[in-house]
Amino acid sequence: MERAVIKFSAEGCGICHRMSFYDHKVVEEMGLRFIDVKMQDTVTYRQYRKVLLTQYPNKTDMGWPSYIICDQPDGEFQILGEVKGGHPRGEFKGKIQAILQIVA
Repeated sequence: MERAVIKFSAEGCGICHRMSFYDHKVVEEMGLRFIDVKMQDTVTYRQYRKVLLTQYPNKTDMGWPSYIICDQPDGEFQILGEVKGGHPRGEFKGKIQAILQIVA
């Protein structure tokens, strides 16, 4: 089973940019796949749009960035949880670990 963290962000978002210095490293250190989806990248966005709209049907409750933790992101995905907004490295890792512990 493939488990991934999908980051939905915008190119003009300062917090999204700051998180990019370590978010992918933290996710990969945890043995998860990291998928970076910039809303302006229409090809990648279309590929993962269904995951985003399942979690945020009208996008109103999204954070910038929004990280969706899910199983099988390229198939019959199952959303396990989310992390919204910017966080220091350790706090970000802790939030993902907490989601993984709940579903373990």
